[in-house]
Formats: sequence, C-alpha cells, structure tokens
Amino acid sequence: MATVNPIELQKYLKGMNYPASKDDLIDHAEEQGADDDILDLLEQLPDEEYETPTDVNQAVGELE
Repeated sequence: MATVNPIELQKYLKGMNYPASKDDLIDHAEEQGADDDILDLLEQLPDEEYETPTDVNQAVGELE
C-alpha cells in the first residue's frame, strides 16, 4: 500500500465537520478531489465516528 502523508490527507479533509463517519470522510475527500490512494486509504479505516482530524491520522497510522 502506498504511504500517504498525513498533511496531504488533511488537505482533502479541510473543512470537514467533526464528528464524522468513515463514509462522511470519503464523501468529503471525493468532493475535494482526492486521488485514488487517499480514497483507498479512507476505505480501509474502521467504520466508526472520528471526533477530530487527529483521530483520523491515528487510525491511518494503525493501518500502515
């Protein structure tokens, strides 16, 4: 799996309202023009509510 830079990931999640579900994150990233690597990574996240951008980064870190 390609490593995604957390700063790059957050660029596509800018303006996201938290808490957010996995599906909310994916939809928002798509609207912001995220590439397939970012979307594939978000698809692999656990299906739960994320309270903050840091929670998203932590969950991504556990995948890699």
